[in-house]
Amino acid sequence: MAAQSDMKEQKVSVEQSAAQTVEDALSPQALFEQCVVDLQDKAKTVGVSQRVTRDVLGGAKYKEKIISLDRNQPEFVQTFTDYFEKRVNTWRIDKGRQMLAKHRVFLNELNKEYGVPAQYLLAFWGLETNFGSYKGKSPVIDSLVTLACDNRRSRYFSSELMQALLLIDREKLDDKQMVGSWAGAMGHTQFMPSAYMKYAVDGDKDGQINLWNSEKDALASAANFLKNLGWQAGYKWGREVSLPEPFDYTLAGKNSPKTLSVWNDAGVTRTDGNPIGAADIKGALLVPAGHEGPSFLAYKNFNVILRWNNSEYYGIAVGHLADRIAGLGTLSKPLPKLPDYTVDEMRQLQDKLNELGFDVGKADGILGPGTRSGIRQFQLSKNMIADGYPARNVFDALMNQPSPSNS
Repeated sequence: MAAQSDMKEQKVSVEQSAAQTVEDALSPQALFEQCVVDLQDKAKTVGVSQRVTRDVLGGAKYKEKIISLDRNQPEFVQTFTDYFEKRVNTWRIDKGRQMLAKHRVFLNELNKEYGVPAQYLLAFWGLETNFGSYKGKSPVIDSLVTLACDNRRSRYFSSELMQALLLIDREKLDDKQMVGSWAGAMGHTQFMPSAYMKYAVDGDKDGQINLWNSEKDALASAANFLKNLGWQAGYKWGREVSLPEPFDYTLAGKNSPKTLSVWNDAGVTRTDGNPIGAADIKGALLVPAGHEGPSFLAYKNFNVILRWNNSEYYGIAVGHLADRIAGLGTLSKPLPKLPDYTVDEMRQLQDKLNELGFDVGKADGILGPGTRSGIRQFQLSKNMIADGYPARNVFDALMNQPSPSNS
């Protein structure tokens, strides 16, 4: 029996090796063409029409640049100052207010139906596509097929591709006009096909949901999407706050929300010095640029924003841009000049934190919550201001620490 089992395993191994040899021998174009055939079979099973399966999917072209963009890794770690200044600017604020005036009646109707105030819808629209002035230029179907035929995230993009093909049938879309981001995000609000399929609504009531050509469709769809993500009507995203000196920065962090009464007791105030209130809600303290920069108290709707784009920088930019469009003022504290770190330097910092026993997980070069927590623990051990930010003096002090003894 053991001999038969060994022979079967050897046969399978030989067959797998032969299949791999054949695959290695095929050109990228040949592999792509075979993948398209396989995707056409899948499209038929999920209900895509014969015409779209044959003509649209069958005519898809391999885009090598899409793979390059998918593999592209940033050289530098983006600072909050750099991110924020590029996104919350005078042009977007002024344009947002123009769009508020243009769509005021419609936006008020959306607020009544979905509970999402106008300024937030406009902030998303402004950050995603500059209010529709740049919706991307990559053919959506070509992008999705290229990524579906790539091993890295094939399952995800295959699923998104099927939704895009079904959308062509359902909404009678012209695939030649379907352009978007390199990853397949589409229209004024850059919905992925699955979000388009599930949450997009016919805002202008013309019988078609077209997120490229209809601003009302895009705004209504954004409102419906946010409501389904859990947006709480009547609540803000958060606010900028002022902190006393000294302050216990170990209380900060997106994953450590506390009631307003706790923040009041800790000396946190509005930027004008008034109390932040005593409502029975929780907020998380965010200090994205270290103790020299602005601080924010983020409420539950901030987490909803993160479900649209899981980046704290993005969430703060959406919230503050919305505030500015609604007429509120600028940040109370200037954005500090922050050091530029390469991704490799950030990996070195993470490796050093792990080496010293401040566990931050795998060194990935991303300044995320885990890394901030590790930095904060190191700062506490050295009696530094424990804001969790790698200012240059913090970075240098950390990297100069001797390695623990192996004895």
